[in-house]
Amino acid sequence: QVQLVQSGGGLVQAGGSLRLSCAASGRTFSNYAMGWFRQAPGKEREFVASISWLHSTGYADSVKGRFTISRDNAKNMVYLQMNSLKPEDAAIYYCTTPARYRTGWLRSQYEYDYWGQGTQVTVSS
Repeated sequence: QVQLVQSGGGLVQAGGSLRLSCAASGRTFSNYAMGWFRQAPGKEREFVASISWLHSTGYADSVKGRFTISRDNAKNMVYLQMNSLKPEDAAIYYCTTPARYRTGWLRSQYEYDYWGQGTQVTVSS
Protein backbone atom coordinates (compact mmCIF):
# COMPACT_ATOMS: atom_id res chain seq x y z
CA GLN A 1 0.00 0.00 0.00
CA VAL A 2 1.38 3.37 -1.06
CA GLN A 3 1.61 5.89 1.75
CA LEU A 4 2.60 9.53 1.61
CA VAL A 5 3.40 11.29 4.87
CA GLN A 6 3.96 15.02 4.78
CA SER A 7 5.87 17.30 7.11
CA GLY A 8 6.85 20.94 7.20
CA GLY A 9 4.61 23.89 6.64
CA GLY A 10 3.42 26.37 9.24
CA LEU A 11 3.23 30.12 9.58
CA VAL A 12 5.62 32.47 7.80
CA GLN A 13 5.71 36.16 6.99
CA ALA A 14 5.33 37.32 3.43
CA GLY A 15 8.67 37.12 1.69
CA GLY A 16 9.79 34.23 3.84
CA SER A 17 10.53 30.61 3.00
CA LEU A 18 9.27 27.18 3.94
CA ARG A 19 10.12 23.67 2.89
CA LEU A 20 7.58 20.89 2.65
CA SER A 21 8.62 17.26 2.75
CA CYS A 22 6.84 14.11 1.72
CA ALA A 23 7.97 10.61 2.62
CA ALA A 24 6.76 7.84 0.33
CA SER A 25 6.54 4.16 1.10
CA GLY A 26 4.94 1.02 -0.23
CA ARG A 27 6.57 0.70 -3.65
CA THR A 28 9.68 1.58 -5.68
CA PHE A 29 9.63 5.34 -5.27
CA SER A 30 12.04 6.22 -8.05
CA ASN A 31 9.80 4.85 -10.83
CA TYR A 32 6.96 7.33 -10.38
CA ALA A 33 6.20 11.00 -10.82
CA MET A 34 5.45 13.08 -7.76
CA GLY A 35 3.44 16.25 -7.42
CA TRP A 36 2.33 19.00 -5.11
CA PHE A 37 -1.12 20.57 -5.15
CA ARG A 38 -2.75 23.11 -2.89
CA GLN A 39 -6.23 24.10 -1.88
CA ALA A 40 -7.20 27.40 -0.31
CA PRO A 41 -10.50 27.89 1.53
CA GLY A 42 -13.38 28.20 -0.92
CA LYS A 43 -11.20 27.36 -3.89
CA GLU A 44 -10.57 24.28 -5.95
CA ARG A 45 -7.44 22.22 -5.58
CA GLU A 46 -4.77 23.52 -7.93
CA PHE A 47 -1.53 22.26 -9.37
CA VAL A 48 1.68 23.62 -7.88
CA ALA A 49 4.57 21.52 -9.13
CA SER A 50 5.50 18.08 -10.39
CA ILE A 51 8.66 16.07 -10.92
CA SER A 52 9.08 13.04 -13.14
CA TRP A 53 11.04 9.93 -12.36
CA LEU A 54 13.80 11.40 -14.54
CA HIS A 55 13.72 14.63 -12.53
CA SER A 56 12.12 16.80 -15.19
CA THR A 57 9.92 19.40 -13.53
CA GLY A 58 6.86 21.52 -14.19
CA TYR A 59 5.38 24.43 -12.27
CA ALA A 60 2.25 26.48 -12.10
CA ASP A 61 2.85 29.96 -13.50
CA SER A 62 1.96 31.46 -10.14
CA VAL A 63 4.91 29.79 -8.39
CA LYS A 64 7.48 29.60 -11.17
CA GLY A 65 10.77 31.12 -10.08
CA ARG A 66 9.82 30.99 -6.40
CA PHE A 67 9.13 27.32 -5.69
CA THR A 68 11.39 24.36 -6.38
CA ILE A 69 10.37 20.72 -6.38
CA SER A 70 13.03 18.07 -5.87
CA ARG A 71 13.29 14.41 -5.01
CA ASP A 72 15.77 12.17 -3.26
CA ASN A 73 15.19 8.66 -4.54
CA ALA A 74 17.63 7.15 -2.06
CA LYS A 75 15.49 8.48 0.80
CA ASN A 76 12.09 8.09 -0.89
CA MET A 77 11.48 11.79 -0.33
CA VAL A 78 10.07 14.66 -2.36
CA TYR A 79 10.42 18.28 -1.32
CA LEU A 80 8.86 21.60 -2.13
CA GLN A 81 11.08 24.57 -1.36
CA MET A 82 8.95 27.70 -1.24
CA ASN A 83 10.66 31.08 -1.34
CA SER A 84 9.35 34.64 -1.53
CA LEU A 85 6.04 33.48 -0.15
CA LYS A 86 2.98 35.62 -0.71
CA PRO A 87 -0.31 35.72 1.20
CA GLU A 88 -2.00 34.14 -1.82
CA ASP A 89 0.22 31.07 -1.38
CA ALA A 90 -1.61 30.24 1.85
CA ALA A 91 -3.39 26.91 1.50
CA ILE A 92 -3.32 23.29 2.47
CA TYR A 93 -0.61 21.62 0.43
CA TYR A 94 -0.84 18.00 -0.70
CA CYS A 95 1.82 15.61 -1.88
CA THR A 96 0.66 13.13 -4.49
CA THR A 97 1.75 10.34 -6.81
CA PRO A 98 0.07 8.33 -9.58
CA ALA A 99 -0.75 4.65 -9.43
CA ARG A 100 0.61 4.02 -12.90
CA TYR A 101 3.97 4.68 -14.43
CA ARG A 102 4.24 7.87 -16.51
CA THR A 103 7.25 9.10 -18.44
CA GLY A 104 6.94 12.78 -17.60
CA TRP A 105 5.70 15.10 -14.94
CA LEU A 106 1.95 15.48 -14.49
CA ARG A 107 -0.18 18.60 -14.22
CA SER A 108 -3.72 17.28 -13.82
CA GLN A 109 -4.94 16.11 -10.43
CA TYR A 110 -6.86 13.37 -12.23
CA GLU A 111 -3.56 11.75 -13.17
CA TYR A 112 -2.81 11.17 -9.49
CA ASP A 113 -4.12 8.47 -7.21
CA TYR A 114 -2.40 8.62 -3.86
CA TRP A 115 -2.45 11.71 -1.66
CA GLY A 116 -0.74 12.81 1.51
CA GLN A 117 -2.60 14.04 4.55
CA GLY A 118 -2.13 17.71 3.73
CA THR A 119 -0.03 20.41 5.37
CA GLN A 120 -1.20 23.89 6.26
CA VAL A 121 0.83 26.83 4.98
CA THR A 122 -0.11 30.24 6.34
CA VAL A 123 1.47 33.44 5.05
CA SER A 124 0.99 36.64 7.01
CA SER A 125 1.16 39.99 5.26
